[in-house]
Amino acid sequence: MSIEGPLLAAVIARMPDPKFNLAAYGVAFSFALIIEAPIIMIMSASTALVTDKISLRKLRNYTYILNTILTFILLILLIPPIFYFIAQDLIGLPGEVAKLTHIAAMILLPWPGAIGYRRFYQGILIRNHLTRRVAYGTILRLLSMSTTAFILFFFSKVDGVVVGASALSAGVLMEAIAGRIMAQPIVRKLQSDQNGGGNKEISYSYINKFYYPLALTPVIALGVHPIVTFFMGQSRMALESLAVFPVVNSLTFIFRSLGLSYQEVAISLIGDQQEGYKPLKRFAIFLGCATVLILGLLAFTDLSHFWYHTVSGLSEELTRFSMPPTQVLVIMPGLTVLISLQRAILVHFRKTIPITMATVIEFGGIVLLLLILINRFDMIGVMAAAIALVAGRAAANLYLIAPYRKVLNR
Repeated sequence: MSIEGPLLAAVIARMPDPKFNLAAYGVAFSFALIIEAPIIMIMSASTALVTDKISLRKLRNYTYILNTILTFILLILLIPPIFYFIAQDLIGLPGEVAKLTHIAAMILLPWPGAIGYRRFYQGILIRNHLTRRVAYGTILRLLSMSTTAFILFFFSKVDGVVVGASALSAGVLMEAIAGRIMAQPIVRKLQSDQNGGGNKEISYSYINKFYYPLALTPVIALGVHPIVTFFMGQSRMALESLAVFPVVNSLTFIFRSLGLSYQEVAISLIGDQQEGYKPLKRFAIFLGCATVLILGLLAFTDLSHFWYHTVSGLSEELTRFSMPPTQVLVIMPGLTVLISLQRAILVHFRKTIPITMATVIEFGGIVLLLLILINRFDMIGVMAAAIALVAGRAAANLYLIAPYRKVLNR
């Protein structure tokens, strides 16, 4: 899935007005991310909770209601006076970028519902150790996204941001449909259980109590994206920062995504008696070190120029501009693996509140550093963002050490 960001950025960069369109694409994607945030962790909830037909029905209903609410919120935000107030008055986007962002955000209207729908069914697949089917769905997503992007690139005259947003929407819709089809045998098996599984603790009240700290976590975490966008819009070299940030973020996300995926793996495999913990921990150490080393090889050698200029299609100026923040972000994949393992252990033991608190600390640290680095030291926006993101994540990792150890040792 992480391939789609660099791929779409490379397409947009090769179309007319790449600075404006890349900036608009990055802002529109941030809007979509913050709206989808409350539903992202439904995959973890589905992996942990769906064990019988009662839990299946109740968590599915919970997911559908949340999807409907989020889609309605996005629809309200797309009303032009509301949208342009946020984009121009609050974020400070230039008029042309704001207009392009609004068009892209409208195209992304199906995004939150499709994400919630497919993550619910992917959690069921992971719970039943059918992770290969999750990968098949992601391949279909990438293929449909790429096909849409290339058709619009070669056979239409729409703006680059429209190409990117249309491709994203097509991809998530295809993946949602595929996830539902591939989970159907498991769903049918759970529904045919005449005993109902006997899971008496699953009620809507229990689901809400379990899930709301998880829902708050990505809401706060993904709230960072518009905040970072806002500060970059007020910084020195704002347009350049807004243009390269989605490209830099897409590259680092390729490596961070391996750590993000590890959370559901650990929830599924730790075992009732923690028998899976030691191999999971060893693998996490290997994965964290490997991703940091490989990203470091890209960031600190001529490979970074090849990636940003040749592959991503950035100009020489924007390529040079992208290298320093990439070097700062090298450690992020390792920190992501660590926090995924920490969160997985806490979810397994139904201790979700510390996860939210760690995210609050991360968010607060990022905002504080952005305030200091941009307003006090007049730092270039994308560099300030990179430093703040690394420092905030490290603070969250440190906070989770104590509750993580506590549940393991009880």
